Amino acid sequence: MAPFDEEKQNKQLDDLHKTEEEQLIAFLAESKYGLPYVDLSRLGIDNEALRSIPEKEAREEKVAPFKLNGKNIFIAVRSPSDELLGKLKETMERKSLIPSFYMASLASLNKVWDRYQELSMAESSQVGGIDISGEVLRETAKNINKMQDIEKALTEAMEENKTHKISRMLEIILAGAIAVKASDVHIEPEKERGKLRLRLDGILHDVTFFPFEIYYMFNTRIKLLSGMKLTSKITQDGRFSIMEDKEEINIRTSLIPGSYGESIVMRILDPKSIQIAFEDLGIEPYLFNIMQEEIAKPNGLILVTGPTGSGKTTTLYAFLRKIYSPDIKIITIEDPVEYHLTGVTQTQVSAKRKYTFSEGLRSVLRQDPDVIMVGEIRDAETAQIAVQSALTGHMVFSTLHTNNAAGVIPRLIDFKVNPKIMVSALSLSIAQRLVRKLCTFCRAEKDPTKEETETIKSIMKGMKEEGKDFSKYNIKTDVHFKLYSAVGCEKCNNTGYKGRIGIFEAIKTDEAIEKIIPENPSEREVKKIASTQGILSMRQDGVIKLLSGITSFKEVEGVVDLREE
Repeated sequence: MAPFDEEKQNKQLDDLHKTEEEQLIAFLAESKYGLPYVDLSRLGIDNEALRSIPEKEAREEKVAPFKLNGKNIFIAVRSPSDELLGKLKETMERKSLIPSFYMASLASLNKVWDRYQELSMAESSQVGGIDISGEVLRETAKNINKMQDIEKALTEAMEENKTHKISRMLEIILAGAIAVKASDVHIEPEKERGKLRLRLDGILHDVTFFPFEIYYMFNTRIKLLSGMKLTSKITQDGRFSIMEDKEEINIRTSLIPGSYGESIVMRILDPKSIQIAFEDLGIEPYLFNIMQEEIAKPNGLILVTGPTGSGKTTTLYAFLRKIYSPDIKIITIEDPVEYHLTGVTQTQVSAKRKYTFSEGLRSVLRQDPDVIMVGEIRDAETAQIAVQSALTGHMVFSTLHTNNAAGVIPRLIDFKVNPKIMVSALSLSIAQRLVRKLCTFCRAEKDPTKEETETIKSIMKGMKEEGKDFSKYNIKTDVHFKLYSAVGCEKCNNTGYKGRIGIFEAIKTDEAIEKIIPENPSEREVKKIASTQGILSMRQDGVIKLLSGITSFKEVEGVVDLREE
């Protein structure tokens, strides 16, 4: 006979009781109280949410705030009486929060209550709130016009001996980054100090340095805000939100361990930065008309290619905003959803839920959409389903990693897409890069060097041979041309550049392209056939933009090879 294991039996009984309790609460929530049930043992808890209800009150009332998203606060309750819910609603509304209530077991609530200890321990060295107020950021941003203002404000805050010093410094950093339109904030530990850098128009700029103890306090504060583990030293990702006026600005946080500590990067997802109209992308007139016609069609596949950070998502979002109408259903599959689009159903891939791009695409098709945006075609399965979707009456937008527009067809063939059906599905292949725009307040006219002159003339000669019409671009080709260079002033943070614009090329699947697709053509063959379509290549579009004074030779040369066709 096997020996009796009392400890094991007690554990099994405990597990059974817990399961029964969860099942009972789930049943009561739905049948008696009409509230959704939540099992908090399966969810991450937002430290920021805990600030909305003090620990003592939470335990006495048997309630637990577990998630905060912008102004929306999610609260679990044990016994949802009308009196309790009314009281909680009134309390939250005084804090400008909108509550949603769930019913949870005592075990679930205990899990949240245990987190108060972690919060109080983390706050012991620096008393003060961990919320970031949109109103405070707006007030702070009024005094920030350039990066030097951020450095000055941080220096002043560092010298103040105040309890909320770290909170104030973080407010200055975020307000400053949003004010100067930085896309990322980098806080990096060095051997004997911390360093702050901002990414502006794709380029990182040093802002200031600070003592190592300040870096450590930033580290703890940002972890708290982002819902990360405080003691963990492994790679972590998190996020928090700031309500700025009526806009919700999301901050995505990433920490990775380094030689002297954890490198912190906060990516600022400001909805205003992505709201670029289709007309303002920088597409030259002839290609603009082609794109406008193609995206308005009821079906087809349009692919945008380019490296990471080349503005592909901005272009696709501009397409969606351009064609949006209450009469059509648009669904996106993204990784992750970075910006929310009005009237568009946006879904996010999830490895845990096995919701991949291919699985998502299958699911989306069952929703009867008119337009589908797939964040990226990464594998053969997704490519094949996307092509089939375009053939069955859907307009499909997506991105692909190739160096140029001519690489789209060989890449799809590599993904085992049948060339015969690709002919009917693929409408337009687009490639793009981003270049910084010269500051119009300080740019300086200059004569091109001999090498620059030869390069530009060679490209313009090729344009003439291909029959490109120069009259469309408002540039003179029969006289000595001028270029512009960056100088730097207060308006552009002394960088010489302000904002970015796209350099584009595209290949339309016309009759000539259709004929060569079944022959498995190379990039060079596709490019040769497409050169007669009248659309500028990226090299040519870059030259038009630098001759127009929009950007500099150096910028175009940095993203496109100007010396080889």
